[in-house]
Amino acid sequence: MLGILYAALGAFTFALNNVTMRRGVVTGSVLQGMALTVPIGGLSFLVMTIAFGELGQLVMFPTAAFTWLACQGVVHFVIGRYCNYKSNQLMGVNLNAPVIQLQVPFAMMLAVVTLHEKFTVLQAIGSALMLGGSFVTQSRAGRRKTKTSAPLPAVTPIPTVRCQEELAAPQLKPKPTFQPRVFSGYIFGLAAAMCYGGSPLMARQAFLQAPGASTAAAGCLAYAAATLIFSLILLKPGAWGDIRRLKRENLPWFLSSAVLVAVSQAFVYASLAVAPLMVVTPILQLSLVFRLFLSQLINRDYEVMNTAVLIGAVTAVLGSILVSLDTNELTTLLGLPQPLADFLRYRLAG
Repeated sequence: MLGILYAALGAFTFALNNVTMRRGVVTGSVLQGMALTVPIGGLSFLVMTIAFGELGQLVMFPTAAFTWLACQGVVHFVIGRYCNYKSNQLMGVNLNAPVIQLQVPFAMMLAVVTLHEKFTVLQAIGSALMLGGSFVTQSRAGRRKTKTSAPLPAVTPIPTVRCQEELAAPQLKPKPTFQPRVFSGYIFGLAAAMCYGGSPLMARQAFLQAPGASTAAAGCLAYAAATLIFSLILLKPGAWGDIRRLKRENLPWFLSSAVLVAVSQAFVYASLAVAPLMVVTPILQLSLVFRLFLSQLINRDYEVMNTAVLIGAVTAVLGSILVSLDTNELTTLLGLPQPLADFLRYRLAG
């Protein structure tokens, strides 16, 4: 039960992180958000490493393991995070979330190709559902009605008083609403999903090179590499000027997102320490559902919400659960007829 609680808290805080970052990039820039979340994330892992008494393990990773961790940190915390934030900015969390969930089948595909893990019919069905769900959310993305303020009653002019004619109620302009840029947002979302799906395999390779190594120390090294690369990006002309233009109103949103990123990752590590991966992974997929409700609560005016978004989100969650669950254990748990169970267990690869 403790592992389930940690996984649920991890899914919730991860969703809240995305929603708060979305609010920040409405009027701020992606670079401003990155400038806060990357260093603060690294500092948080350093604090956890010290608190766990594992600071000495930072120098115990072999060169191969350190290289994999550095690559994982850059791919996940710099490239993937930038693409995720940019996609959020372009089309909002509700449309972005199902696309980001495609990281699960992408990670599965890489595991089959590089680690020769099995890929069953059930996982293929789950991948198809996730892909279909991500497309369904985009089907009506641009069909939003423009909100128009109600006109004031007509005023009868008084000929003898000219100034009252000039002070008659003006024509109110339509109130602008958020218009998602779906194509570019989808491209950045797919790039983020590829980065997020590939980075766990890099971390896995690192731990294969350093069995028994501390996860907190590994995260600290990954974040250190990410912070170093991101600091080099700041040498680009105009980058510091962009960061200095950070608005005071956006600072709380970016800081909240930076803290929530570290908290969500800590909950995920804690859940994996006390519960099997089969139990933790499906629960983490609930972050997509949490994102829908939190975005309506916090960012209602900056999101797309319609029936297609809800159907796509539910379909993507169902697909991600089917992909992440063990086929043999699921068919046994559900007590499926033997022919159907054999069909779902049939290996397409691996």
